[in-house]
Amino acid sequence: MHEVVVGSAQNYVSHERELSFDLFFHDNLAQDNPVRSEWYYPRLTARREGSGRQRLPVARRYVDELNEDLEGLADTLRALGVTVHRPLQLPPDTAEVTTPAWSASVVPPLNIRDNTLILGDEIIETPPMIRSRYFETQFLKPLFQDYFRDGARWTTMPRPLMTDASFDLSYVRTATAGGPTEPVEEPQPSPWDVGVEMMFDAAQCLRLGRDIVVNIATENHALAVTWLERHLEGRFRVHRVHRLSDSHIDSMVLALRPGLLLVRSDAVVDALPPALRRWDRIVAPAPQQDSFPRYDDDALILTSPFIDLNVLSVDPDTVLVNEAGPELIRALEAAKLTVVPVRHRHRRLFGGGFHCFTLDTVRDGGPEDYLT
Repeated sequence: MHEVVVGSAQNYVSHERELSFDLFFHDNLAQDNPVRSEWYYPRLTARREGSGRQRLPVARRYVDELNEDLEGLADTLRALGVTVHRPLQLPPDTAEVTTPAWSASVVPPLNIRDNTLILGDEIIETPPMIRSRYFETQFLKPLFQDYFRDGARWTTMPRPLMTDASFDLSYVRTATAGGPTEPVEEPQPSPWDVGVEMMFDAAQCLRLGRDIVVNIATENHALAVTWLERHLEGRFRVHRVHRLSDSHIDSMVLALRPGLLLVRSDAVVDALPPALRRWDRIVAPAPQQDSFPRYDDDALILTSPFIDLNVLSVDPDTVLVNEAGPELIRALEAAKLTVVPVRHRHRRLFGGGFHCFTLDTVRDGGPEDYLT
């Protein structure tokens, strides 16, 4: 890795629960919040009346400590010789984003990997899945502009209108983890409805040279992957896997180096393309409860206890790991990897680990063929 973007949590004040947020975090809301089993399904008519959206404040102390940990992550990467970029900061007076179809509060560009896919010399901005993050890549525009001037290609996938009717609800209706307590069979109509649209995060992709393994859980994802297949035809091979999770793949499987995977379980490997099943694997040890801070009952948990599997490989021999996971550190060291422990305290409150919080833009390597 030569260049990377590290996300920002400046002016993170709340989570807003509405349809797109609850669909995105479905598995975690259903499984990891036993005192919060209710769903919020805001009707468009309710929004026009000024209700139907619930903002849950995030304690300032947690945000301050998260920013300390992000600075530590950036400093660690610099010490390893990596050039670190940062996104623009969310201004404190930017409270809301509004389109003709909806309004949503804005969150800072923290999980910076989600909305940008880097493939060789091309930057691809992906169609967001959460309304509050609709314009998140704007915080990266100065950096992307510099890369473009230096010769990079820069593409934006079609942007969804994101009305209630845009979302495929089949995953949450059929997933065994649970589902909404309020019926969602009849989303409220909008004059902006166009039916189910492509919505997709770059973090659903596992990039391996010229191959891209993509997790698909909804028709929104499938439409976006069809676009990717057409756009990348002749340059990359796209491999579809289905319902490893509700969205992202990097809390289920990561490539530590060619020939070695880190996986949540052996069952994950069974769902991968046949060539990947032949790779060596490290199954992440079960996390210990005392590895995480304790929060009040009204705190919203946005990741599973396996979030520390979300490590960041700097090179084929070096990996950044949360210092709070000694079991995972020992497992990686047993595979002869150099582990660099880094502090990250509140990963379960902010929906991401080191892989989520970073976007590597320049690495060695090219379109190698690892799967044939």
